[in-house]
Amino acid sequence: MATKSILQNKMRVYHRYLGYFLAGIMAVYALSGIVLIFRDTDFLKRNKQVRQKIEIGLDAEALGKALRMRDLKIESVNGDTVSFKQGTYNKATGMAEYTIRGLPVIMDKLTKLHKANTKHPLYYLNVFFGLSLLFFVVSSFWMFLPKTTIFRRGLYFTLAGLLLTIILLFV
Repeated sequence: MATKSILQNKMRVYHRYLGYFLAGIMAVYALSGIVLIFRDTDFLKRNKQVRQKIEIGLDAEALGKALRMRDLKIESVNGDTVSFKQGTYNKATGMAEYTIRGLPVIMDKLTKLHKANTKHPLYYLNVFFGLSLLFFVVSSFWMFLPKTTIFRRGLYFTLAGLLLTIILLFV
């Protein structure tokens, strides 16, 4: 019985201090997650003029790839000047001038943090954060004794949260 009590107390202490440590990280992830919800809108986005030299003589598909623009559509061609919705490209000189919509620097960094993959060093933070959240899930079941009403009620809330997530995934 004493080892069960010691384990419960240790889990509570780890849960508490890891929670304090991760409070700032959770706030950042929450903000970046909210911003990412609106990534297909112009929410918080600003215009930025770009002037870039790229390869000479590109067709529409290659131009879209070079400028990293999906579904780039050519509106008109006047001599060597190719016009598209966001700007122009000179086939002879390779100079492209266009406007992009982007988040302010801080918000852009936050969304990159949220979307980091294995090619980006921030992915270690993402893995650590994910494992920490998983620890929170597991350690929260040691916060109260299993025979108490609070624990049983907590299990109902856990089940409700799980069911709501599954329902929303398939809607």
